[in-house]
Amino acid sequence: MKFIDVENWNRKDHYNYFKQLDYPHFNICGNLDITNYHSYIKENGLPFFISILYASVKTANSIKEFRFRIRGDKLIEHEIVSPSFTVMTEGEVFSFCTVNFIDKYDDFKISALKGIEKVKNKITIEDEPGRDDLLYITSIPWISFTNITHPIQMKPVDSIPRISWGKYFEEGGKVKLPFSVQAHHALVDGIHVGQFFSIIQEILDNPVKYL
Repeated sequence: MKFIDVENWNRKDHYNYFKQLDYPHFNICGNLDITNYHSYIKENGLPFFISILYASVKTANSIKEFRFRIRGDKLIEHEIVSPSFTVMTEGEVFSFCTVNFIDKYDDFKISALKGIEKVKNKITIEDEPGRDDLLYITSIPWISFTNITHPIQMKPVDSIPRISWGKYFEEGGKVKLPFSVQAHHALVDGIHVGQFFSIIQEILDNPVKYL
């Protein structure tokens, strides 16, 4: 983790402007082409959720703006951010699960599966107090949504990005996944979300290379 010198940052004015807004988050949704990725994970018996989770977190870590966090009156950059994601438990009540990101897919998959196993019968919506090196992630596999909003803490407004995806569908011979990225505008602009969609699409197009 390191501190960012806001006074000499080229986004200083944008940071100060958006930081003082009542609701500084913005959200962009789009469809990802998961045709190759879906075929590969199905052929190799890999877990769909964890495979999409891995691609999402790997992508976020490759863009420094997704590793920025506002902590009090300071701006920091984490070296690595990790997922805190929802897991459905018995009784149709979700639980939160946090695992550390590992760049090697097989190791991440094993860690995520262990984490899910621990919480699936133990409902918890608590994150580690004071921890902000996270990405909040959820899946809505029942709906091919075109838009989505997320609840956020307003006092103070937290700066952790939200990532979500919905029910995949077929269109024009392709398998597509509705995907959403929500972020604090003091830290992230539309161009960075555009970079996110571009990078994750490259991963999804080349599963042999990344998985």
